[in-house]
Amino acid sequence: MKTFLRTAVALIFIASGFVKAVDVVGFSFKLEEYFSESVFNIKFLEEIVLPIAIFVVALELILGFMLLLKLHIKKTLAALIALCVFFAFLTFYSAYFNKVTDCGCFGDAVKFTPWQSFIKDIVLLLGLIVLWFLYRKNFKINEEKSSFRKTILVISMVATAFIISWGIFSEPMIDFRDYKIGTNIIAERLKIEENPPVYKVSYTMENSKTGEIKLVNQDDYVNDEQYWKEGTAWKILKGKDITEQTEEGYTSEISKFRIEDETGNDITDIILDAPKAAILFSYSPEKADKKSLEKAETKLSAEKNILIIGVSPDRNLFKKIPVGFMDATAIKTIARSNPSILILEKGKITEKMPAENY
Repeated sequence: MKTFLRTAVALIFIASGFVKAVDVVGFSFKLEEYFSESVFNIKFLEEIVLPIAIFVVALELILGFMLLLKLHIKKTLAALIALCVFFAFLTFYSAYFNKVTDCGCFGDAVKFTPWQSFIKDIVLLLGLIVLWFLYRKNFKINEEKSSFRKTILVISMVATAFIISWGIFSEPMIDFRDYKIGTNIIAERLKIEENPPVYKVSYTMENSKTGEIKLVNQDDYVNDEQYWKEGTAWKILKGKDITEQTEEGYTSEISKFRIEDETGNDITDIILDAPKAAILFSYSPEKADKKSLEKAETKLSAEKNILIIGVSPDRNLFKKIPVGFMDATAIKTIARSNPSILILEKGKITEKMPAENY
């Protein structure tokens, strides 16, 4: 049991760390949400979210491997318990106050609701505590000291550094996002339209004669005339409607793919219908590499027989190519590099790259 539990917990931490490591920039965006004014309001940490994300991901992966290899078992368990308490606090805060709807615990590979994330962290924490009590009497005896295991750890550390670096200086090595290469945006939008989420409204109603107050869902309201017939004592209390999602439908970040021109007109369909289109994105113009941005814009402006557009939250950023507007958060889900280029052919993503590689 001890070996099985240790292996299972270690593999969960390794899997969680790996999917965040391949897209550490994406994980930094998630941490930025936590540090934002609307959540914890820790402004100075917003400026260093990427180093924090790198540290957390590397720590999670390395500790996961150390637990799997039974290296420094006491220190490893203590550090993992502390890390798990930290994650449990974040996910509980997200769930209870409904602040961050996805903790990013498994990156974009597996989506959890805040409460699911919190339950997962509690289960892991309990598993780590059980392991602590199982190993605590013989911490030294239970440690593995073979040079082979230490070599495996060093190799895993080097691999972790390589994967994280790749994700920072290029697009993620393995793309779990809805905007991965090969995705047909037109087809995805059609799926969303054909299978939208279903919401139902419940009305808070008060009986003017008896003073009774009750919640009535929209179907019962329509089917029972006592609530709406002429002269009824039942009245809907304004501002107290409750809307609940009853069917999830087909969900995709592509539902947010909407580009406007300088005047605010939706030009998304024009871009998707083009035989070939190149979009130069910058989600944060003030932090973008200015040389890469200028170089990419110059090259794109000279392209022929291809639709070119520069898209950012700043309508005044691009000077040499047509300008498009999109919310910064929506752009971040498309490309991690700032700036970056997305190539479309009849709405299908055929290439993604940092702008400096164009």
